[in-house]
Amino acid sequence: MGYAEALDKAKSAPRLIFVDLYADWCVPCRIMDANVYSNPTVASLLNSRFYAVKLDADSQDSIVCDGQKKTVQRCYFDVWELNALPAFVLVAPKGMSILTVTDSMTPQELQYMLYQFLEKEKEWMSR
Repeated sequence: MGYAEALDKAKSAPRLIFVDLYADWCVPCRIMDANVYSNPTVASLLNSRFYAVKLDADSQDSIVCDGQKKTVQRCYFDVWELNALPAFVLVAPKGMSILTVTDSMTPQELQYMLYQFLEKEKEWMSR
């Protein structure tokens, strides 16, 4: 699912949007893909409770981040203020970012973090 599609879906069927930012040159990103996002428990949780999206942090494709149309790369640096990979952004159904994280994790660490997000889901859905 693409980012624009996730934003559209979130308007009619509200869920938090989990944006995984990666780059082809990022070795830890590949490790996260192989060991964390492919974990059955993590994949099931992401697919059932979030709209999960992957974005190339180096991309020049335009998206709307926090109400601003910019390239993915400019959203990464200027709007989400990220400076390392792997990274992810949690986005509310209205398109505003809630938080950003830059770190490699184990499946258990990401699963724990996702459950923490879901505990605040009702509060964050209105953003």
